Amino acid sequence: MILSATTTGISPEEFIAQYGDDERYELIDGELIEMEPTGPHEQVVALISRKLNVEIDRLDVPYFIPHRCLIQPLGTFNAFRPDLVVLDEGELVNEPLWAREPVITLGTTVKLVVEVVSTNWQNDYARKYEDYEALGIPEYWIVDYLGIGGKYFIGSPKQPTVTVCCLVNDQYQNVMFRRGDCLKSYLFPNLKLSTDKLFIGLR
Repeated sequence: MILSATTTGISPEEFIAQYGDDERYELIDGELIEMEPTGPHEQVVALISRKLNVEIDRLDVPYFIPHRCLIQPLGTFNAFRPDLVVLDEGELVNEPLWAREPVITLGTTVKLVVEVVSTNWQNDYARKYEDYEALGIPEYWIVDYLGIGGKYFIGSPKQPTVTVCCLVNDQYQNVMFRRGDCLKSYLFPNLKLSTDKLFIGLR
């Protein structure tokens, strides 16, 4: 489906053509959003990636973490650039754009998405949450290592929090992990990753 950008801003097709290779931007509701990751943000992403790759190898499953990837839900004006995504190699044959560019349109291809919260935290907790849930992505992590999300999402007083969202009956069920906790993943049940490793020293 090709969407017109005449009234709603940039279309997904225009965004992919102009900014698909530019890791500074993603598209949300037709609006170009600049991403400004800090050094600590990248440390957190790297740690999670390393831990998940160990589990993928140990389980010997046909999953992989691409270096670069867009998630573009069909019929929307969104093209998300997740901090980390685990894809199922066996489902790529069904992706209409993958052979030409690293763009995912189907939730069945995605096993897990990780967003590390930065200044645009509202998108991670609301807009992306809604679309990832609608796509049927089975697991979504929101890693708020600075505790900057709204109190509605992480409670009061605000503190560093990892929210693991697991899809149950087409709806996300959220579990929050804070200092001293060990993350629990449905996809990787034997994962050993403590929140302290994600939070300590990253202020």
